[in-house]
Amino acid sequence: MKPQPQFPTFVEALRVWLRVGLLSFGGPAAQIAVMHREVVDDRHWVSDARFLHALNFCMLLPGPEATQLATYLGWLMHGVKGGVAAGVLFVLPGAVVMLALSIIYATLGEVPVVAALFFGLKCAVLVLVVEALLRVARRALHGGAAWALAAAAFIALAAFDVPFPAVVLAALAIGYALPAAFVAGSHGKAKEGPPALLDAVLAAEPDRIARMTPAARRAGLLTLALWLWPVALLYGSGVWGDVAWFFSKMAVVTFGGAYAVLAYVAQEAVENYGWLTAPEMLAGLGLAETTPGPLILVLQFVGFLAGYRDSGVIGGVGGSLLTLWVTFAPCFAFIFLGAPFVERMHNEPRLKGALAGVTAAVVGVIGNLALWFGLRVIFAEVNRVPLGPAAIDIPVVTTVQPSAVALALLAAALLFGLKLGLARVLAVCAAAGLALSFLPS
Repeated sequence: MKPQPQFPTFVEALRVWLRVGLLSFGGPAAQIAVMHREVVDDRHWVSDARFLHALNFCMLLPGPEATQLATYLGWLMHGVKGGVAAGVLFVLPGAVVMLALSIIYATLGEVPVVAALFFGLKCAVLVLVVEALLRVARRALHGGAAWALAAAAFIALAAFDVPFPAVVLAALAIGYALPAAFVAGSHGKAKEGPPALLDAVLAAEPDRIARMTPAARRAGLLTLALWLWPVALLYGSGVWGDVAWFFSKMAVVTFGGAYAVLAYVAQEAVENYGWLTAPEMLAGLGLAETTPGPLILVLQFVGFLAGYRDSGVIGGVGGSLLTLWVTFAPCFAFIFLGAPFVERMHNEPRLKGALAGVTAAVVGVIGNLALWFGLRVIFAEVNRVPLGPAAIDIPVVTTVQPSAVALALLAAALLFGLKLGLARVLAVCAAAGLALSFLPS
């Protein structure tokens, strides 16, 4: 009889969550791709079906879905401490880098060497996103209904600017109404071979979720209290009260990721509060796009400059930390309060159908993100062109960046041809980006 595979210890999981946090460049699609590769493909801790089940729920929540997905999976494996560790380690590397870059930007201005390194990383991440799109589509889309819903989601987002929550809720409703059309496909098929470690543990301990639920509920309520306490305490106290209140509001309306609210954040932070200028907001977005972790870390840059303009570097660090707290604390509360319910309903047919509908739509969402990201990496200028009731992104062909094309091809050769790991691919492309920056233009 074969020995049963050993479930990962908490310390082993910590190393993996830190690795995921360090490698999570390029926005939510790339971050989800990195996480899927680490915990589904490479280590077989989580099955495709359960990974997508968790992702579907996180897509329904406000806030950065990749952060919430890490928290959800960490909770499933090691309870509340696992959820906290996974979520914190996913955000921490990017937050540290963003704080350092914010200090450098505020005191010294932009640093070309850092920009060159991150340019190489962005080109590599583009290939990772494409690989993830192909892999998730292959495993999640089975049957005409799933393919049709994925295509509809992509078109709605890419061409008609349909709000992200509307796309996800529509997919949820369709899957709930027609569970048979989706469950047997995107959420019901498992990979051949032995079950993933987490699935094996849950099968051996059918009461595991029920036992974990009370602690999760307490942690969720405590997190809500800890989130709202500084907001109430600082309310009306000048810049600190404004930062706490404004970014707390953002934390509960950021459906669909950072891009869904960046225009509003930029308008309010620049025109209403005067924390930074429009060019500085664009610089912050550029920094956030090239650092590991969720793109919503751009809010940390805004919070830093708000504090910096009020009290110097120390004030900037305080504003940065306060922004991080009120932005990410709700993520943990939402997961700890909602994930136990979603897990208990894991096999309920209509809920499975609803979340399977979201799975299909998520493929379209990742496709839209991949297109948006890819066009802006390869081309320096992209225009939004009206086309009847729709509008599509058309790159200005003459602004193609040969260095970006070369780095993306290098990443593709390393990833698909030589089968190198993520860390090596990112390291080689970052070094190549730096080397290209020294060539004459």
